[in-house]
Amino acid sequence: MKAKEIQELIDYISNSGLAEVKIKTGEFELSIKKYADSAPVKTVEVNSAPAPSPVAAPAPAPAATPETSTSETPSNLVEIKSPMIGTFYQTPNPDADPFVSEGSKIKAGDTVCIIEAMKLFNEIESEISGKIVKILVANATPVEYDQPLFLVDPAG
Repeated sequence: MKAKEIQELIDYISNSGLAEVKIKTGEFELSIKKYADSAPVKTVEVNSAPAPSPVAAPAPAPAATPETSTSETPSNLVEIKSPMIGTFYQTPNPDADPFVSEGSKIKAGDTVCIIEAMKLFNEIESEISGKIVKILVANATPVEYDQPLFLVDPAG
């Protein structure tokens, strides 16, 4: 596993609610534990090294809690969040118009963007109706699981 893949796995696990994950293969052993009261530490052991030793690194900053995100978002707006880790695209292809833009009216079931994950292009549909107030992510940028993508005014 490459360092970037390990980091993506750690990010995914930290957002999943799991407390501990252990992965063992013939080449490496990976153990990730999430501590609620103390600072999290990631430990990675690689069996192919002559003298394997644990490597500790600081964990990424914790994701914003729902209380934080709702306090920053006006109470009448609803977030459309990313259901997966991947790359955010506003258009079905480079020459096409965006699925939505700020000010667009949407209804539940409308495709609002595409997220590419592992060479699969996943159409993301809105679960609510309303008006797109703000697009929070730039086109062709990486997104994390549960990251807000759009702000929608359901009254719009």
